[in-house]
Amino acid sequence: MDILTNIPLIAALFGIIFAQFIKIPITYIVTGVLDWKLFTSTGGMPSSHSAAVTALTTAVAFETGLGSPLFAVSAIFAIIVMFDASGVRFQAGQQAIIINQMRIDFQIFVNQSKGWAQKKNEEKIEELKTLLGHKPSEVLMGALTGIIISTIVYVFIM
Repeated sequence: MDILTNIPLIAALFGIIFAQFIKIPITYIVTGVLDWKLFTSTGGMPSSHSAAVTALTTAVAFETGLGSPLFAVSAIFAIIVMFDASGVRFQAGQQAIIINQMRIDFQIFVNQSKGWAQKKNEEKIEELKTLLGHKPSEVLMGALTGIIISTIVYVFIM
C-alpha cells in the first residue's frame, strides 16, 4: 500500500493532529480551562491548517527539491490556505461575533415583549461559531509547527 509510505501525506496529517492536540495544553496554560473539544474545533493557536500545508510543502521540498513543479504547486497552495485562514475565515469569525451580539439584543427585545423566557430551549437557535479563522500569529506558529514536523521526519526517520 503506497499510501502508507507517502511521507508528505503522513507529515501533513501528523501536522494537523499535533497542532489540534497542542491547542489543549496551550489553552489550559493561558486560561486554566481544560477543554478537550478544542481537538476537533477550528481556530486557536497554532493553526492546524498552516501546520498541515507547511508540513506537506516542506516534505514535498525534501522529496522533489525546491525547483520541482510539485513544490511550486504545494507552496502556492500553502500560501492560499494560510492567507484564507488568517484573512477570510478570521473576518467571518469577527462577523459572527457581531451577529451573535445582534441576536442577543434581539432576544432581549423579544423577551421583554413576548415572554421569550417561557419558550423551550429547542426553539432557540444555536449561536454562530465565532472562532473560524486565525490571527496572523496563529498562522505563523502553525506554519513553523508544520516545517519543524516535516524536518524532524526527514532528519530522524528517513
